Amino acid sequence: MRVFALVAFLASFVVQAEPASQKSVEALLTVTKVEAMMDSLYSGMDQTMRQSISQATQGKSLSAEQQRALDAVPAKFVAVMREEMSWQKMKPLYVQIYRETFDQEEIDGMLAFYASPAGKAVITKMPVVMQKSLVLSQSLTQSTIPKMVAAMEEAMREAKVTSK
Repeated sequence: MRVFALVAFLASFVVQAEPASQKSVEALLTVTKVEAMMDSLYSGMDQTMRQSISQATQGKSLSAEQQRALDAVPAKFVAVMREEMSWQKMKPLYVQIYRETFDQEEIDGMLAFYASPAGKAVITKMPVVMQKSLVLSQSLTQSTIPKMVAAMEEAMREAKVTSK
């Protein structure tokens, strides 16, 4: 009896979880609409850059040529991002990361969850949550930056380091 218990105990350490299959990970990426989320990130990036440029140039007198050049920056930036980080290039990396991180049972569990009404709600509503979180983070960062700068300046003064 003891031998059987010992063998069973040792066998429990040998049993490893089944690695996630590429097909199931690809199904999960499709169900969770990762490609569409990446696309919406690029659109959001364009809008964020336009707002940042507008804030940075607020109150400054720009020539029509300068304004045209600045207006073109977000589209050029996003075009490079879309090309360099296209879904065709990113998908194999996502599949690799998911396969290295999750086993088959976990992928199956996520697929089951995202097929449920609650999972579908997460997929649909998470972009809104992320957008609201980004806006909140940006506003908090804007109010925090002066405090961070002041703390850094104080630390530099205490350390008797001067900027030149």
